[in-house]
Amino acid sequence: MNGNGRRVAIVEGCRTPFARSGTAFRNLSAVELGKVAVRELVSRTDLDVSQVDHVVYGTVVQSVQEPNIAREVTLGAGIPPSVPAFTVGRACASSNQAITSGAEQIMAGVADVVIAGGAESLTDVPILFSPEMRNALVRASKARSLGERVAAFAAIRPRHLAPITPAIAEPTTGLTMGESAEKMARENGISREEQDRWALRSHQLAAAATADGRLTREIAPVFVPPKYEEVVTQDNGIRADTSLEKLAALKPVFDRKYGTVTAGNASPLTDGASAVLLMSEEKAKAMGYEPLGYIRSYAYASLDPGDQLLQGPVYAAPVALDRAGISMKDIDLLEIHEAFAAQVLSNLQWWDSDRIAKERLGRDKAIGIPPEDRINVMGGSIAIGHPFGATGGRVTVTLLNELKRRGGQFGMVSVCAAGAMGFVMIVERA
Repeated sequence: MNGNGRRVAIVEGCRTPFARSGTAFRNLSAVELGKVAVRELVSRTDLDVSQVDHVVYGTVVQSVQEPNIAREVTLGAGIPPSVPAFTVGRACASSNQAITSGAEQIMAGVADVVIAGGAESLTDVPILFSPEMRNALVRASKARSLGERVAAFAAIRPRHLAPITPAIAEPTTGLTMGESAEKMARENGISREEQDRWALRSHQLAAAATADGRLTREIAPVFVPPKYEEVVTQDNGIRADTSLEKLAALKPVFDRKYGTVTAGNASPLTDGASAVLLMSEEKAKAMGYEPLGYIRSYAYASLDPGDQLLQGPVYAAPVALDRAGISMKDIDLLEIHEAFAAQVLSNLQWWDSDRIAKERLGRDKAIGIPPEDRINVMGGSIAIGHPFGATGGRVTVTLLNELKRRGGQFGMVSVCAAGAMGFVMIVERA
């Protein structure tokens, strides 16, 4: 990550609270949430917005009315309208893509200051009509008389009125993410008890980090419309009072007879946004900033969606570590996105397997894993939540803040994504 000799600094980052869909942010779009995160970032850094060269923002379920979320966030967050912006999408790694796309602009020498991040509202999702109903509406819009408008709907039947909502499923296989997680749990021998233990750990650590302020320090308060009297200041999905007994009582969701994946050991549908300030090292120093850290390396990888869908990080991690010139033993903290407990445990299992290294990765031995007390030390997406387009920014900022607090040097971000993709980034302090 030294293109043209330019090292990319992550100066600061923040996010909105993450709220379960249909709850606190039900009246806010992804664009509005993104504006809150970017405004807070500018405020925290006392950034002269005239210095911003580009805005890159990610989302997954795009708005039909605001398809370029990056541009709308730019215009609504006080960034000069002369600053160009573009939207990226790489499923659950969309804000990771925004960060690396921004970093690449800096490395290429075409930008010095980039705001990156992502947002998602899984409350405010587009609802589609059936093709028959859609075609009838188009014909009716072109009609020149009342009779022609009525005729346009002559072939419409009740079944054509059923709405179509976005599915969290693989187009190539038809399997939902949850069904894919069940497959991984089954093929890797991940038990229900192991999954529930990891979920409990996530909630307990996130609750502790919320209570002592480590987690909430990265959060921008959100004043909720329409009256703006309610202020959301923390994530609302963290269950400090949960237990193994409560988790064990939940029924499987995706395979009701033999399954192990439940609502308790999976990340919930969530609304939220994140934002990160990137600069060239030279620019950061010239403007008097002390960066949270620097991007050392990163890698994207993918596999066949019909295989183990969420194992992409297993393929990306060795490449990112090699590019960074370090090994897993050098990693002080690992922040791994928790789509499902089954996915986290499967990723860790494969990273630590010599057999997988030889058969899957063409490597002599496994890269290994850090001790558990260095992984997701403030909980993860199972407790905190997972707004698809925002999570990558959240895990990056969470990792860097804790790395700074502990005085560590190297951290690793790992994110699995739909489409059987994976992302791993190595960050460093100093």
